[in-house]
Amino acid sequence: MEARRSEALYLELVEGDTASYRRAVLPGRLAAPGVQVASLWRNQCPDRSDYERTIPEFETLAVYEVGTGFEPPAAQEGVRGHHFRRVDRPAQGSLSGRPTLGLELVLVSPRTSGGAGALRDWADFLHIREIASAAVPGLTMITPYEDAAGGEPRFLHLYEIDTPDAEAAFREMAPLTIARLKPRGKQAVRDWMGHPELRIDYVNSFTRIGEFRP
Repeated sequence: MEARRSEALYLELVEGDTASYRRAVLPGRLAAPGVQVASLWRNQCPDRSDYERTIPEFETLAVYEVGTGFEPPAAQEGVRGHHFRRVDRPAQGSLSGRPTLGLELVLVSPRTSGGAGALRDWADFLHIREIASAAVPGLTMITPYEDAAGGEPRFLHLYEIDTPDAEAAFREMAPLTIARLKPRGKQAVRDWMGHPELRIDYVNSFTRIGEFRP
């Protein structure tokens, strides 16, 4: 993931164990047209309860960086696929020069049919911007993606972390950002923390298992 230039991602949320997925599914995915590289990530906080969710929990995250000619595979039991394309806005953060060893996966959707633009603006110009400005240790880049078919979850915010304990970095994120905002007043903190169109579909931390190429 540390190249940070992927124009599209295909995610698979794997309910079963990593070894079975790696043996039975990964080789076929790597052989598919348009697949450039894959990486597997282990869920650090299964069944966390500090964020709402609309998506069932899963054990392993498979991230496929994909290009021209890629078509999402047919659905299969125990694996939920999501195809995302880059939002036409830049990633935010700072490059550390170190590999990405952890991820924070954030999936969100607008609450109303016409709310995607407002949610996107809040995320890019306020929420993500302030997190990037807080210079959270370990957090490098935050890249926004949108569901390729306009479905749900509508948006993916992919937080890259250069330490394997992504959860530790994630737990510093809110306190450091809020501390930076507090001099501007309570309303600035409230505005950063949420938006009327924000529906959280899934939030969790993942540590890197390995990278695989066709």
